Amino acid sequence: MNEAVKRAVDEIRGAFPESPVAAQDDDQGGAWIVIDEIAVGELYTAARSWLGFRITFQYPNADVYPHFVRSDLLRKDGRPLGDGITGGHTFLGRPALQLSRRSTRLNPATDTALLKLMKVVQWLSTHP
Repeated sequence: MNEAVKRAVDEIRGAFPESPVAAQDDDQGGAWIVIDEIAVGELYTAARSWLGFRITFQYPNADVYPHFVRSDLLRKDGRPLGDGITGGHTFLGRPALQLSRRSTRLNPATDTALLKLMKVVQWLSTHP
């Protein structure tokens, strides 16, 4: 992992001290990240999930995209998960749903991996 990616991993671990955060070197200077037991909101039958993503070696000059969660996430109201969430994926061998939340105006000075993660979790927890 390069230094920028290591700092991003440290920021994420600091923001989620009660959740295990695994960071696996991707052998290119980036890292594969999995946060276990992250709150995804009350819309779902399971209020917690693992959440995974990759921070590439280009970070902070590249978007952290896409993010993945458990494949069995279902809405309590029975409605479909909606736009931006697709099934049939795997992430590090885990069956997964992909969360598509691309940053269209990336600012490397302010758009950190942690900020992106927080935005994705907020979006997921309020997704109509």
